[in-house]
Amino acid sequence: MEIYATFWALVPALIAIALALITKEVYSSLFIGIAAGALLYSNFNPVATIETMIGDGLIASVSDTAGIFIFLVVLGIMVALLNKTGGSAAFGKWASTHIKSKVGAALCTFLLGVLIFVDDYFNCLTVGSVMRPVTDSHKMSRTKLAYIIDATAAPVCMIAPISSWAAAVSEYTSDAGGVSSLALFCRAIPYNFYSLLSFVFIISITLMKFDYGPMKKFEKDAELGKSDKINNDTSAPIMISNAKVIDLVLPIITLIAVCIVALIHNGGFFDAENEYYHDFVNAFGNTDATVALPLGSLVVLILMIIYLNCRRLISFKDAMDCIPKGFTAMVPAILILTLATSLKTMTSMLGSKQFVEQALAGAGSLNLFLPAIIFIVALGIAFATGTSWGTFGILIPIVLGVFPSGSELMIIGMSACLAGSVCGDHCSPISDTTIMSSAGAQCDHVNHVSTQLPYALTVAAISFILYVLAGLVQNVYIVLPIGIALTIGTLIVIKMITKEKAEA
Repeated sequence: MEIYATFWALVPALIAIALALITKEVYSSLFIGIAAGALLYSNFNPVATIETMIGDGLIASVSDTAGIFIFLVVLGIMVALLNKTGGSAAFGKWASTHIKSKVGAALCTFLLGVLIFVDDYFNCLTVGSVMRPVTDSHKMSRTKLAYIIDATAAPVCMIAPISSWAAAVSEYTSDAGGVSSLALFCRAIPYNFYSLLSFVFIISITLMKFDYGPMKKFEKDAELGKSDKINNDTSAPIMISNAKVIDLVLPIITLIAVCIVALIHNGGFFDAENEYYHDFVNAFGNTDATVALPLGSLVVLILMIIYLNCRRLISFKDAMDCIPKGFTAMVPAILILTLATSLKTMTSMLGSKQFVEQALAGAGSLNLFLPAIIFIVALGIAFATGTSWGTFGILIPIVLGVFPSGSELMIIGMSACLAGSVCGDHCSPISDTTIMSSAGAQCDHVNHVSTQLPYALTVAAISFILYVLAGLVQNVYIVLPIGIALTIGTLIVIKMITKEKAEA
Protein backbone atom coordinates (compact mmCIF):
# COMPACT_ATOMS: atom_id res chain seq x y z
CA MET A 1 0.00 0.00 0.00
CA GLU A 2 1.48 3.34 -1.06
CA ILE A 3 1.03 5.70 1.89
CA TYR A 4 4.09 7.95 1.81
CA ALA A 5 3.22 11.64 1.32
CA THR A 6 -0.51 10.94 1.40
CA PHE A 7 -3.22 11.76 3.93
CA TRP A 8 -2.13 8.61 5.79
CA ALA A 9 0.90 10.59 6.99
CA LEU A 10 -1.37 12.56 9.34
CA VAL A 11 -3.51 9.60 10.47
CA PRO A 12 -1.30 8.53 13.46
CA ALA A 13 -1.48 12.03 14.95
CA LEU A 14 -5.23 12.22 14.35
CA ILE A 15 -5.68 8.86 16.10
CA ALA A 16 -3.71 10.07 19.12
CA ILE A 17 -5.65 13.34 19.32
CA ALA A 18 -9.04 11.64 18.97
CA LEU A 19 -8.21 9.06 21.65
CA ALA A 20 -6.90 11.75 24.02
CA LEU A 21 -10.10 13.77 23.70
CA ILE A 22 -12.35 10.69 24.00
CA THR A 23 -10.57 8.78 26.78
CA LYS A 24 -9.09 11.85 28.55
CA GLU A 25 -5.91 9.78 28.98
CA VAL A 26 -2.91 11.17 27.14
CA TYR A 27 -0.14 8.58 27.70
CA SER A 28 -1.85 5.59 26.10
CA SER A 29 -3.33 7.79 23.35
CA LEU A 30 0.10 9.05 22.30
CA PHE A 31 1.59 5.55 22.51
CA ILE A 32 -1.16 4.12 20.27
CA GLY A 33 -0.58 6.95 17.79
CA ILE A 34 3.15 6.15 17.71
CA ALA A 35 2.36 2.45 17.21
CA ALA A 36 0.00 3.27 14.34
CA GLY A 37 2.65 5.41 12.64
CA ALA A 38 5.33 2.74 13.04
CA LEU A 39 2.94 0.10 11.73
CA LEU A 40 2.21 2.12 8.59
CA TYR A 41 5.88 2.99 8.06
CA SER A 42 6.93 -0.66 8.47
CA ASN A 43 4.26 -1.89 6.05
CA PHE A 44 2.54 -3.84 8.86
CA ASN A 45 5.63 -5.90 9.69
CA PRO A 46 5.40 -6.59 13.48
CA VAL A 47 9.16 -6.86 14.13
CA ALA A 48 10.00 -3.80 12.03
CA THR A 49 7.17 -1.89 13.75
CA ILE A 50 8.68 -2.45 17.20
CA GLU A 51 12.16 -1.53 15.96
CA THR A 52 10.82 1.67 14.41
CA MET A 53 8.93 2.65 17.56
CA ILE A 54 11.97 2.16 19.78
CA GLY A 55 14.84 3.24 17.54
CA ASP A 56 13.38 5.93 15.27
CA GLY A 57 10.70 7.03 17.73
CA LEU A 58 11.37 6.93 21.46
CA ILE A 59 15.19 6.82 21.53
CA ALA A 60 15.52 9.47 18.82
CA SER A 61 13.03 11.77 20.59
CA VAL A 62 14.93 11.53 23.88
CA SER A 63 18.14 12.38 22.04
CA ASP A 64 16.59 15.31 20.18
CA THR A 65 14.97 16.85 23.25
CA ALA A 66 17.63 16.08 25.87
CA GLY A 67 18.47 19.78 26.23
CA ILE A 68 14.83 20.69 26.89
CA PHE A 69 14.58 17.84 29.44
CA ILE A 70 17.54 19.32 31.34
CA PHE A 71 15.95 22.76 31.19
CA LEU A 72 12.65 21.39 32.53
CA VAL A 73 14.33 19.53 35.38
CA VAL A 74 16.42 22.56 36.38
CA LEU A 75 13.33 24.78 36.41
CA GLY A 76 11.53 22.14 38.47
CA ILE A 77 14.39 22.19 40.98
CA MET A 78 14.31 25.99 41.09
CA VAL A 79 10.57 25.93 41.80
CA ALA A 80 11.12 23.39 44.59
CA LEU A 81 13.84 25.61 46.07
CA LEU A 82 11.63 28.70 45.95
CA ASN A 83 8.84 26.81 47.71
CA LYS A 84 11.19 25.28 50.29
CA THR A 85 12.81 28.59 51.19
CA GLY A 86 9.54 30.50 51.41
CA GLY A 87 10.16 32.77 48.42
CA SER A 88 6.89 31.75 46.75
CA ALA A 89 4.96 32.19 49.99
CA ALA A 90 6.52 35.62 50.54
CA PHE A 91 5.48 36.68 47.06
CA GLY A 92 2.00 35.26 47.66
CA LYS A 93 1.72 37.26 50.89
CA TRP A 94 2.91 40.42 49.11
CA ALA A 95 0.54 39.80 46.21
CA SER A 96 -2.40 39.29 48.58
CA THR A 97 -1.98 42.86 49.80
CA HIS A 98 -1.52 44.35 46.32
CA ILE A 99 -3.68 42.09 44.12
CA LYS A 100 -7.17 42.38 45.54
CA SER A 101 -9.27 40.31 43.14
CA LYS A 102 -9.36 37.44 40.67
CA VAL A 103 -9.36 40.01 37.86
CA GLY A 104 -6.13 41.47 39.20
CA ALA A 105 -4.57 38.01 39.53
CA ALA A 106 -5.50 37.14 35.93
CA LEU A 107 -4.17 40.43 34.55
CA CYS A 108 -0.96 40.06 36.57
CA THR A 109 -0.49 36.56 35.13
CA PHE A 110 -1.02 37.91 31.63
CA LEU A 111 1.38 40.83 32.17
CA LEU A 112 4.11 38.55 33.53
CA GLY A 113 3.63 36.26 30.53
CA VAL A 114 4.06 39.18 28.14
CA LEU A 115 7.23 40.33 29.91
CA ILE A 116 8.88 36.89 29.63
CA PHE A 117 9.06 36.84 25.83
CA VAL A 118 12.40 35.11 25.33
CA ASP A 119 11.15 31.52 25.10
CA ASP A 120 7.80 29.76 25.46
CA TYR A 121 9.08 26.88 27.64
CA PHE A 122 10.72 29.37 29.96
CA ASN A 123 7.55 31.48 29.92
CA CYS A 124 5.14 28.63 30.75
CA LEU A 125 7.06 27.21 33.68
CA THR A 126 8.22 30.50 35.19
CA VAL A 127 4.81 32.21 35.05
CA GLY A 128 3.13 29.09 36.39
CA SER A 129 5.47 28.68 39.35
CA VAL A 130 5.25 32.37 40.30
CA MET A 131 1.50 32.86 39.88
CA ARG A 132 0.08 29.58 41.23
CA PRO A 133 -0.04 30.75 44.87
CA VAL A 134 -1.57 34.08 43.83
CA THR A 135 -4.30 32.64 41.60
CA ASP A 136 -5.05 29.91 44.15
CA SER A 137 -5.61 32.54 46.85
CA HIS A 138 -8.18 34.28 44.62
CA LYS A 139 -9.96 31.01 43.77
CA MET A 140 -8.96 30.83 40.11
CA SER A 141 -8.92 27.29 38.76
CA ARG A 142 -5.63 25.78 37.65
CA THR A 143 -7.16 25.13 34.20
CA LYS A 144 -7.90 28.86 33.81
CA LEU A 145 -4.33 29.63 34.86
CA ALA A 146 -3.06 27.12 32.27
CA TYR A 147 -5.15 28.82 29.58
CA ILE A 148 -3.79 32.29 30.35
CA ILE A 149 -0.23 30.91 30.36
CA ASP A 150 -0.73 29.02 27.08
CA ALA A 151 -2.54 31.87 25.33
CA THR A 152 0.28 34.26 26.26
CA ALA A 153 3.47 32.18 25.93
CA ALA A 154 3.55 31.18 22.24
CA PRO A 155 1.74 34.30 20.93
CA VAL A 156 4.14 36.73 22.66
CA CYS A 157 7.15 34.76 21.42
CA MET A 158 5.64 34.85 17.93
CA ILE A 159 5.47 38.66 17.87
CA ALA A 160 8.74 39.39 19.73
CA PRO A 161 11.71 40.00 17.37
CA ILE A 162 14.07 38.89 20.16
CA SER A 163 12.88 35.35 20.98
CA SER A 164 13.70 31.75 20.21
CA TRP A 165 10.64 31.66 17.93
CA ALA A 166 11.86 34.63 15.88
CA ALA A 167 15.17 32.83 15.55
CA ALA A 168 13.41 29.71 14.27
CA VAL A 169 11.38 31.71 11.72
CA SER A 170 14.55 33.42 10.51
CA GLU A 171 15.95 30.05 9.49
CA TYR A 172 13.21 29.70 6.88
CA THR A 173 13.06 33.29 5.57
CA SER A 174 16.66 33.73 4.43
CA ASP A 175 15.61 33.29 0.79
CA ALA A 176 13.00 36.04 0.74
CA GLY A 177 14.32 37.85 -2.31
CA GLY A 178 16.61 40.42 -0.74
CA VAL A 179 14.43 41.18 2.28
CA SER A 180 16.28 40.53 5.56
CA SER A 181 14.86 37.84 7.85
CA LEU A 182 14.39 40.27 10.75
CA ALA A 183 12.71 42.91 8.58
CA LEU A 184 10.35 40.31 7.15
CA PHE A 185 9.50 39.03 10.63
CA CYS A 186 8.82 42.55 11.93
CA ARG A 187 6.61 43.42 8.94
CA ALA A 188 4.59 40.28 9.62
CA ILE A 189 3.86 41.15 13.28
CA PRO A 190 0.84 43.49 12.72
CA TYR A 191 -0.83 40.84 10.54
CA ASN A 192 -0.39 38.06 13.12
CA PHE A 193 -4.05 38.30 14.03
CA TYR A 194 -4.32 35.16 16.15
CA SER A 195 -1.49 36.18 18.48
CA LEU A 196 -2.64 39.80 18.83
CA LEU A 197 -6.33 38.96 19.25
CA SER A 198 -5.50 36.30 21.86
CA PHE A 199 -4.25 39.16 24.04
CA VAL A 200 -7.43 41.16 23.36
CA PHE A 201 -9.49 38.06 24.19
CA ILE A 202 -7.73 37.42 27.54
CA ILE A 203 -8.05 41.03 28.68
CA SER A 204 -11.68 41.30 27.54
CA ILE A 205 -12.95 38.05 29.08
CA THR A 206 -11.12 38.89 32.31
CA LEU A 207 -12.63 42.36 32.61
CA MET A 208 -16.10 41.05 31.64
CA LYS A 209 -15.81 38.48 34.47
CA PHE A 210 -17.35 35.49 32.74
CA ASP A 211 -16.40 32.14 31.22
CA TYR A 212 -18.09 29.74 28.83
CA GLY A 213 -17.76 26.15 27.70
CA PRO A 214 -16.07 23.58 29.97
CA MET A 215 -14.03 26.35 31.63
CA LYS A 216 -17.17 27.69 33.30
CA LYS A 217 -17.55 24.52 35.40
CA PHE A 218 -13.93 24.56 36.59
CA GLU A 219 -14.16 28.22 37.55
CA LYS A 220 -17.42 27.62 39.44
CA ASP A 221 -15.83 24.67 41.28
CA ALA A 222 -12.84 26.84 42.20
CA GLU A 223 -15.18 29.47 43.65
CA LEU A 224 -16.72 26.72 45.80
CA GLY A 225 -13.29 25.65 47.04
CA LYS A 226 -12.99 22.51 44.90
CA SER A 227 -9.38 22.14 43.76
CA ASP A 228 -8.34 20.94 40.30
CA LYS A 229 -4.66 20.53 41.21
CA ILE A 230 -2.98 17.36 39.98
CA ASN A 231 -1.82 14.77 42.50
CA ASN A 232 1.89 15.44 42.02
CA ASP A 233 1.53 19.17 42.71
CA THR A 234 4.47 19.92 44.98
CA SER A 235 3.92 23.66 44.91
CA ALA A 236 2.47 24.18 48.39
CA PRO A 237 4.46 27.21 49.63
CA ILE A 238 6.30 27.18 52.94
CA MET A 239 6.36 30.39 54.95
CA ILE A 240 9.75 31.23 56.45
CA SER A 241 9.86 34.31 58.67
CA ASN A 242 12.87 35.96 57.04
CA ALA A 243 11.95 35.09 53.44
CA LYS A 244 11.24 38.16 51.29
CA VAL A 245 9.77 38.88 47.88
CA ILE A 246 13.28 39.59 46.57
CA ASP A 247 14.11 35.93 47.24
CA LEU A 248 11.67 35.04 44.45
CA VAL A 249 12.11 38.04 42.16
CA LEU A 250 15.93 38.10 42.10
CA PRO A 251 16.35 34.47 40.90
CA ILE A 252 13.76 35.01 38.15
CA ILE A 253 15.32 38.27 36.94
CA THR A 254 18.73 36.59 37.03
CA LEU A 255 17.36 33.64 35.09
CA ILE A 256 15.98 35.92 32.36
CA ALA A 257 19.23 37.89 32.09
CA VAL A 258 21.53 34.87 32.10
CA CYS A 259 19.38 32.97 29.59
CA ILE A 260 19.50 35.93 27.17
CA VAL A 261 23.30 36.06 27.54
CA ALA A 262 23.48 32.29 27.01
CA LEU A 263 21.34 32.56 23.87
CA ILE A 264 23.52 35.22 22.22
CA HIS A 265 26.68 33.45 23.43
CA ASN A 266 25.53 30.30 21.65
CA GLY A 267 24.85 32.42 18.55
CA GLY A 268 28.46 33.66 18.44
CA PHE A 269 28.00 37.15 19.92
CA PHE A 270 31.15 36.88 22.07
CA ASP A 271 33.21 34.85 19.59
CA ALA A 272 35.61 37.08 17.62
CA GLU A 273 35.97 34.37 14.94
CA ASN A 274 32.20 34.13 14.40
CA GLU A 275 30.51 36.16 11.65
CA TYR A 276 27.95 37.39 14.20
CA TYR A 277 30.56 38.75 16.65
CA HIS A 278 28.93 41.70 18.50
CA ASP A 279 25.89 41.43 16.17
CA PHE A 280 23.08 41.00 18.71
CA VAL A 281 20.16 40.44 16.34
CA ASN A 282 21.87 37.92 14.08
CA ALA A 283 23.54 36.16 17.01
CA PHE A 284 20.08 35.67 18.51
CA GLY A 285 18.83 34.38 15.17
CA ASN A 286 21.73 31.93 14.96
CA THR A 287 21.32 30.50 18.48
CA ASP A 288 20.16 27.05 19.55
CA ALA A 289 17.69 27.39 22.44
CA THR A 290 17.94 23.67 23.31
CA VAL A 291 21.61 24.24 24.20
CA ALA A 292 21.55 27.80 25.51
CA LEU A 293 18.58 27.51 27.88
CA PRO A 294 19.93 24.47 29.80
CA LEU A 295 23.32 26.23 30.03
CA GLY A 296 21.81 29.44 31.38
CA SER A 297 19.47 27.68 33.80
CA LEU A 298 22.27 25.51 35.25
CA VAL A 299 24.42 28.58 35.91
CA VAL A 300 21.50 30.31 37.64
CA LEU A 301 20.69 27.20 39.69
CA ILE A 302 24.23 27.16 41.12
CA LEU A 303 24.09 30.90 41.86
CA MET A 304 20.65 30.46 43.38
CA ILE A 305 21.80 27.73 45.79
CA ILE A 306 24.75 29.89 46.88
CA TYR A 307 22.50 32.93 47.35
CA LEU A 308 19.88 31.04 49.39
CA ASN A 309 22.57 29.51 51.59
CA CYS A 310 24.12 32.93 52.19
CA ARG A 311 20.67 34.27 53.12
CA ARG A 312 20.38 31.33 55.58
CA LEU A 313 17.04 30.34 54.09
CA ILE A 314 18.10 26.77 53.40
CA SER A 315 20.92 24.39 54.24
CA PHE A 316 23.04 22.78 51.55
CA LYS A 317 21.55 19.36 52.40
CA ASP A 318 17.97 20.67 52.07
CA ALA A 319 18.91 22.30 48.75
CA MET A 320 20.16 18.94 47.48
CA ASP A 321 16.91 17.30 48.66
CA CYS A 322 15.06 19.65 46.27
CA ILE A 323 16.78 18.08 43.24
CA PRO A 324 14.76 14.83 43.19
CA LYS A 325 11.59 16.76 44.13
CA GLY A 326 12.05 19.08 41.16
CA PHE A 327 12.71 16.14 38.86
CA THR A 328 9.63 14.27 40.11
CA ALA A 329 7.39 17.28 39.48
CA MET A 330 8.52 17.35 35.83
CA VAL A 331 8.23 13.61 35.09
CA PRO A 332 4.70 13.83 33.60
CA ALA A 333 5.70 16.70 31.31
CA ILE A 334 8.89 14.91 30.23
CA LEU A 335 6.99 11.69 29.52
CA ILE A 336 4.33 13.44 27.45
CA LEU A 337 6.98 15.46 25.61
CA THR A 338 8.91 12.28 24.78
CA LEU A 339 5.82 10.55 23.40
CA ALA A 340 4.65 13.66 21.52
CA THR A 341 8.08 14.12 19.90
CA SER A 342 8.09 10.44 18.88
CA LEU A 343 4.69 10.90 17.27
CA LYS A 344 5.94 13.92 15.32
CA THR A 345 8.86 11.81 14.09
CA MET A 346 6.44 9.15 12.83
CA THR A 347 4.42 11.69 10.81
CA SER A 348 7.63 13.11 9.32
CA MET A 349 8.82 9.64 8.30
CA LEU A 350 5.48 9.08 6.57
CA GLY A 351 5.96 12.22 4.45
CA SER A 352 3.67 14.78 6.09
CA LYS A 353 5.77 17.65 4.71
CA GLN A 354 5.63 16.32 1.15
CA PHE A 355 1.88 15.74 1.43
CA VAL A 356 1.27 19.38 2.38
CA GLU A 357 3.53 20.65 -0.41
CA GLN A 358 1.53 18.63 -2.96
CA ALA A 359 -1.78 19.82 -1.52
CA LEU A 360 -0.76 23.48 -1.90
CA ALA A 361 0.96 23.07 -5.27
CA GLY A 362 -1.91 24.53 -7.30
CA ALA A 363 -3.19 27.04 -4.76
CA GLY A 364 -1.50 30.06 -6.33
CA SER A 365 -4.51 30.68 -8.58
CA LEU A 366 -6.63 31.59 -5.52
CA ASN A 367 -4.31 34.54 -4.78
CA LEU A 368 -6.32 37.03 -2.67
CA PHE A 369 -8.03 34.31 -0.62
CA LEU A 370 -4.83 32.32 -0.17
CA PRO A 371 -3.86 33.89 3.21
CA ALA A 372 -7.10 32.60 4.76
CA ILE A 373 -6.49 29.16 3.22
CA ILE A 374 -2.89 29.15 4.47
CA PHE A 375 -4.13 30.00 7.96
CA ILE A 376 -6.49 26.99 7.98
CA VAL A 377 -3.87 24.65 6.49
CA ALA A 378 -1.25 25.75 9.04
CA LEU A 379 -3.76 25.36 11.86
CA GLY A 380 -4.64 21.83 10.75
CA ILE A 381 -1.04 20.70 10.37
CA ALA A 382 0.05 22.16 13.72
CA PHE A 383 -2.97 20.60 15.44
CA ALA A 384 -2.31 17.18 13.91
CA THR A 385 1.44 17.18 14.44
CA GLY A 386 1.65 19.23 17.66
CA THR A 387 4.42 21.50 16.41
CA SER A 388 4.23 25.10 15.28
CA TRP A 389 7.95 25.23 14.44
CA GLY A 390 7.63 22.19 12.21
CA THR A 391 4.53 23.65 10.59
CA PHE A 392 5.96 27.00 9.59
CA GLY A 393 9.15 25.19 8.64
CA ILE A 394 7.08 23.31 6.07
CA LEU A 395 4.91 26.19 4.87
CA ILE A 396 7.09 29.33 4.89
CA PRO A 397 9.27 28.25 1.92
CA ILE A 398 6.06 27.44 0.01
CA VAL A 399 4.46 30.79 0.92
CA LEU A 400 7.57 32.74 -0.12
CA GLY A 401 7.48 30.98 -3.47
CA VAL A 402 3.75 31.53 -4.12
CA PHE A 403 3.59 35.32 -3.66
CA PRO A 404 5.62 38.09 -5.34
CA SER A 405 8.80 38.76 -3.38
CA GLY A 406 8.51 41.61 -0.88
CA SER A 407 4.84 42.25 -1.68
CA GLU A 408 2.24 43.08 0.97
CA LEU A 409 0.41 39.89 0.05
CA MET A 410 3.54 37.85 0.76
CA ILE A 411 3.77 39.46 4.23
CA ILE A 412 0.10 38.67 4.89
CA GLY A 413 0.59 35.09 3.68
CA MET A 414 3.60 34.57 5.96
CA SER A 415 1.70 36.06 8.90
CA ALA A 416 -1.20 33.72 8.20
CA CYS A 417 1.21 30.81 8.22
CA LEU A 418 2.72 31.87 11.56
CA ALA A 419 -0.67 32.63 13.12
CA GLY A 420 -2.18 29.34 11.98
CA SER A 421 0.84 27.47 13.33
CA VAL A 422 0.48 29.11 16.75
CA CYS A 423 -3.28 28.47 16.80
CA GLY A 424 -2.95 24.78 15.90
CA ASP A 425 -0.15 24.39 18.42
CA HIS A 426 -2.34 26.11 21.02
CA CYS A 427 -5.25 23.71 20.40
CA SER A 428 -3.29 20.47 20.07
CA PRO A 429 -3.09 18.10 23.06
CA ILE A 430 0.26 16.80 21.80
CA SER A 431 1.88 20.24 21.51
CA ASP A 432 4.95 20.79 23.69
CA THR A 433 3.79 24.31 24.60
CA THR A 434 0.38 22.99 25.65
CA ILE A 435 2.14 20.33 27.72
CA MET A 436 4.41 22.94 29.32
CA SER A 437 1.39 25.11 30.18
CA SER A 438 -0.24 22.18 31.99
CA ALA A 439 3.05 21.55 33.81
CA GLY A 440 3.43 25.23 34.71
CA ALA A 441 -0.09 25.45 36.13
CA GLN A 442 0.14 21.94 37.64
CA CYS A 443 -3.26 20.94 36.26
CA ASP A 444 -4.58 17.91 34.41
CA HIS A 445 -3.40 18.07 30.80
CA VAL A 446 -6.61 16.83 29.15
CA ASN A 447 -8.70 19.25 31.24
CA HIS A 448 -6.47 22.08 30.04
CA VAL A 449 -6.94 21.09 26.39
CA SER A 450 -10.72 20.66 26.62
CA THR A 451 -11.29 23.96 28.44
CA GLN A 452 -9.15 26.14 26.21
CA LEU A 453 -10.41 24.74 22.86
CA PRO A 454 -13.60 26.88 22.75
CA TYR A 455 -11.59 30.00 23.55
CA ALA A 456 -8.86 29.28 21.00
CA LEU A 457 -11.38 28.37 18.28
CA THR A 458 -13.32 31.59 18.89
CA VAL A 459 -10.20 33.66 18.21
CA ALA A 460 -9.32 31.38 15.27
CA ALA A 461 -12.71 31.97 13.61
CA ILE A 462 -12.29 35.74 13.90
CA SER A 463 -8.72 35.48 12.59
CA PHE A 464 -9.91 33.52 9.54
CA ILE A 465 -12.39 36.29 8.69
CA LEU A 466 -9.63 38.88 9.04
CA TYR A 467 -7.32 37.00 6.67
CA VAL A 468 -10.08 37.00 4.05
CA LEU A 469 -10.39 40.78 4.50
CA ALA A 470 -6.60 41.26 4.60
CA GLY A 471 -6.19 39.49 1.28
CA LEU A 472 -8.73 41.87 -0.26
CA VAL A 473 -7.79 45.27 1.25
CA GLN A 474 -4.12 44.57 2.18
CA ASN A 475 -4.13 47.28 4.87
CA VAL A 476 -3.49 46.33 8.49
CA TYR A 477 -4.73 49.70 9.80
CA ILE A 478 -8.18 48.82 8.50
CA VAL A 479 -8.27 45.10 9.27
CA LEU A 480 -6.77 44.98 12.79
CA PRO A 481 -9.25 47.48 14.37
CA ILE A 482 -12.07 45.45 12.81
CA GLY A 483 -10.61 42.33 14.43
CA ILE A 484 -10.42 43.98 17.87
CA ALA A 485 -14.03 45.15 17.55
CA LEU A 486 -15.14 41.67 16.40
CA THR A 487 -13.39 40.01 19.35
CA ILE A 488 -14.97 42.27 21.95
CA GLY A 489 -18.35 42.14 20.20
CA THR A 490 -18.28 38.34 20.01
CA LEU A 491 -17.57 38.08 23.74
CA ILE A 492 -20.43 40.47 24.54
CA VAL A 493 -22.82 38.31 22.51
CA ILE A 494 -21.56 35.08 24.11
CA LYS A 495 -21.94 36.60 27.57
CA MET A 496 -25.53 37.59 26.80
CA ILE A 497 -26.33 34.11 25.50
CA THR A 498 -24.77 32.31 28.47
CA LYS A 499 -26.56 34.66 30.88
CA GLU A 500 -29.92 33.95 29.22
CA LYS A 501 -29.32 30.20 29.40
CA ALA A 502 -28.38 30.47 33.09
CA GLU A 503 -31.57 32.41 33.86
CA ALA A 504 -33.79 30.07 31.82
